[in-house]
Amino acid sequence: MIATFAAGCFWHVELEFSKVKGVKSTTVGYMGGTKDKPTYKDVCSDTSGHAEVCQVEYDPKKVSYEKLLDLFWKMHNPTTMNRQGLDIGTQYRSAIFYHNEPQRKKAVASLKKEQKKHIKKIVTEIIEASDFWKAEDYHQDYLKKKGLKTCGI
Repeated sequence: MIATFAAGCFWHVELEFSKVKGVKSTTVGYMGGTKDKPTYKDVCSDTSGHAEVCQVEYDPKKVSYEKLLDLFWKMHNPTTMNRQGLDIGTQYRSAIFYHNEPQRKKAVASLKKEQKKHIKKIVTEIIEASDFWKAEDYHQDYLKKKGLKTCGI
């Protein structure tokens, strides 16, 4: 099964999901924009409309989609619009890209449950997955290769 999440810089998102038992692989890339084959430069220009995302391939017999959603909420602040920490721009927005109707329903239910924990309104988008564009090779497993200090975590 595939799940796709945007929660700020994709390096951190990928690292967190890669630690989950039942996650087969993680790939960082871009989704939700208008340009075909966007590059990192395109996305960082804040003009392509893409979000930095992590696409998660997982075994639903070992980890549920709901557990992935729980981790998604814990790894970022879903109440900040187009921002996570020092990263600012629409490419850093909070979004759940669903791949089928059961994922959509679970994402909506999860958001409602999560909202009860926050005073501010959650701004996370729940939208249908669109074309996934794999990010450049140097972005894949970046924090595993370079370490957390390279991005101030």
